[in-house]
Amino acid sequence: MVVDIETTGGSPTTSKITEIAAFKHDGQQIIEEFSSLINPETRIPDFITRLTGISDGMVENAPKFYEIAKDFIEFTRDCIFVAHNVGFDYGMIRHEFKSLGYDFRLPHLCTVRTARQFLPGKESYSLGKLSKSLGITLTGRHRAGGDAQATAEIFTLIVAKAGETLGNYVQHELNPKLLHPQLDLNLIDNLPSKTGVYKLYNEFNQLIYIGKSKQIKSRIEQHLRNTKTKKGAQMIQEIARVEFELTGSELIALLLESQLIKQHKPIYNRRLRTSRFPYGIYDIIDQNNYINLAILSSAKTNQLPLVSFTSREDATKFLTRLTEEHTLCQKLNGLYTSKSACFHYGIKQCHGACIQEESAEAYNLRVEEIIDKYTFNTGSFYIVGKGRHKAEKSLVLVERGTIAGFGFAPFHFNHRKPIFWKQFIDLIPEDRDARSIVNGALRQRDNTYQIIHF
Repeated sequence: MVVDIETTGGSPTTSKITEIAAFKHDGQQIIEEFSSLINPETRIPDFITRLTGISDGMVENAPKFYEIAKDFIEFTRDCIFVAHNVGFDYGMIRHEFKSLGYDFRLPHLCTVRTARQFLPGKESYSLGKLSKSLGITLTGRHRAGGDAQATAEIFTLIVAKAGETLGNYVQHELNPKLLHPQLDLNLIDNLPSKTGVYKLYNEFNQLIYIGKSKQIKSRIEQHLRNTKTKKGAQMIQEIARVEFELTGSELIALLLESQLIKQHKPIYNRRLRTSRFPYGIYDIIDQNNYINLAILSSAKTNQLPLVSFTSREDATKFLTRLTEEHTLCQKLNGLYTSKSACFHYGIKQCHGACIQEESAEAYNLRVEEIIDKYTFNTGSFYIVGKGRHKAEKSLVLVERGTIAGFGFAPFHFNHRKPIFWKQFIDLIPEDRDARSIVNGALRQRDNTYQIIHF
């Protein structure tokens, strides 16, 4: 069933539905239709009228939501709720039903997410631009019927491409019968889809798990649906309460998660109590004075790694990329086994350090550039990123080569010199994981963070 709605605004808690259209779809075509204007029992803002064309006069004699609610429930029975940006349409309709004392729940699927997967390479996945790129005529833009019709045509193309695998993208509602009786489902429904750290407690108020996510609500719902593993099934039965703390910045979420796990040692975080990064890239000088970059288990050395990883595979991929980008030797970096030259030497991508054709001095200069890039040394700087809301920024402080702490500052804080920013920082103890987390942020090749030296 493909659904689209028009509303008086963008928030389920402050907005009302003004129009609804739902098309039953058999995977190839529309087979049945339900549509109606809705009297929202509140004034429609002028900008919404300009956008949708729906005015107060148009809905004055339209049915109120409660008057069409029963018919809509009957129409949607045993359906999967499909929509473009399904979270908005589904959330709005659920909220309308909740105000009537009815808990409306259906499995749901998003045509934005599935179009990105099965119709890749489009410049934009907004409904208007995606329809145009697919040759779909969108009539009555920002009206429920026209938008639902276009979404249905997009859905037809997705079904044809995805086949049976489309079922993997259906989001199933939580089953209250499997959950702890003390868990408040209203609280779960109202969790934010934002970045932060969350804590899961049992009925005895014991902290049993700490996690971080860029989508807190979705991540916690994943925990509450995970019956595929023994650990997941046990957690579902034990989770009686949820707390969360927004961070805005994924970097701060990682640092806070690591700090809290070591502090509280939750039973289901056993793997992360010691280190979440079991592998690292280390610099080692060989007998010929060449600096080798080696992948080692972090548990087998007290040396701090240049970069840390959650798996050997990730470490190998990263070291391979460094080796290629800086014309280093595969053999010296443990990526190629040979008694003579490495493979890259034969295709002129290695200058011959493997057979001492390139001097150690010349080779090491390139390796030292990498070491300097991925070590703090004695530098002092701030890593500036997104805050918990638009009015602030996040800060991570590295002071004289040591991670000092993190915090949040008002958006326009930077009119003062960095030396004054420390008032916003909560100090934390540095450990190997914290350095690895910050190193990971520094090696990102995007504009997620801004580095301010002082």
